[in-house]
Amino acid sequence: MTTPTLADLSTVACLFFIFLTPLAAAGLALINAGLGRSHSAAHILMASLTTLSVAALVYFAFGFGWEGFTGGPFHAFTLSGKQWNWIAAEPFFFRKLAADGSPAYLSALLQVFCVGLAAMIPLGSGADRWRLRASCLSTAILAAWTYPLFAHWVWGGGWLAQLGANYGLGRGFLDVGGAGTIQVLGGLTALSITWILGPRRGKYSADGMAPAIPGHNAVLVLFGCMLALLGWLGLNCAGTILFAGGEPAGSALIAMNTILAGAAAALTAAFITNVRFGKPDASLTANGWVAGLVASSAACAFVVPAEAVVIGSVAGAVVTFCIEWLELKLEVDDPGGAVSVHAIGGLWGLLAAGLFARFPSMDAASHSVSNSAGAPGQWLAQVIGVATLVGFVLPLTYGLNWLLNRIYPYRVSIEGERQGLDLHELGAGAYPEFITHTEDFLPR
Repeated sequence: MTTPTLADLSTVACLFFIFLTPLAAAGLALINAGLGRSHSAAHILMASLTTLSVAALVYFAFGFGWEGFTGGPFHAFTLSGKQWNWIAAEPFFFRKLAADGSPAYLSALLQVFCVGLAAMIPLGSGADRWRLRASCLSTAILAAWTYPLFAHWVWGGGWLAQLGANYGLGRGFLDVGGAGTIQVLGGLTALSITWILGPRRGKYSADGMAPAIPGHNAVLVLFGCMLALLGWLGLNCAGTILFAGGEPAGSALIAMNTILAGAAAALTAAFITNVRFGKPDASLTANGWVAGLVASSAACAFVVPAEAVVIGSVAGAVVTFCIEWLELKLEVDDPGGAVSVHAIGGLWGLLAAGLFARFPSMDAASHSVSNSAGAPGQWLAQVIGVATLVGFVLPLTYGLNWLLNRIYPYRVSIEGERQGLDLHELGAGAYPEFITHTEDFLPR
């Protein structure tokens, strides 16, 4: 009988974690549905399914060709005597990608789920007013170009990953679980969608008031949070193995940090809302929970549990205030809180990686992070990555979606919004045996 090798064990462990990742998408779909209106609940779940489908097929056709994997073919330019890798040069349709369980193939499998997760994030921001076909077209843009380009820079050996080797900035831009590549990119796309669609009908009255439009099902939201935890455990562990050279034995620390960050964020959000409103708010607590998971993804393998608690607590506090600030001050109507949870929470996680990340010494016998030291320049590498997201990815995704909106309008008609997207676009409601709420209580 052949004894399994370490490479075989790593492949099996990585596959197990990859198979957990779709639960993050399932959790996010339930959260978005629960925070939206009852007359659009089936529509947002249908949009989640079609978004995952479009993202997978488009990434298969084009996305992996632009993203690639470290060590694969790429296009580069030379600046100041240094070579900078800016985009992959893999064949489209997974040609020449051997289905042999290699890291490159496992990465492609994980990315099929990751790009779908990133594309699902804007669905919560566009809830109750975003046409189904328009969301599919927007997903195609994200999966074909926006996501693969930035993912290559971070995970495919691109120029952000090269900041360490070329300029001595730590280990280069650090994002083992996709806090920036998936979450911030998806959150910035969500911000673009809210700007393009505008607020929901009746959200902002003529006198400047912004009446609350409560989500219709807190049970879906809270159950979605539990599913999301399982998905994030898989995402963070698989990302560490594939993109940071981690070993399966380190998954226990990653899981611990992920759980603690989410727990700290949820309790912080519950405490703050209890102090401010007299009772804890379920939707904000759920958003805090997810924000903690998002923030944990950047450096979950390179911090100790106490630092994960700090990262999660800050994420939970920031989100509770950021959601209100965006809604009331900037009039960003974001029913799912996607901009605050994924964009702001992810940005904080990336910066926290520069503050707290510590890397193992070369002693292969040691698996402890506590005796490690931070890499010089890591903070600056994280700042450069954050600046790239805000200064390049946001204008890019907004511009592409703005152009597409000019060709094929994103927003449903006034009658369709009043009727509800379930009946207007799908022809049947999610709750046919119950009366769904209309907009009669909203100001005109």
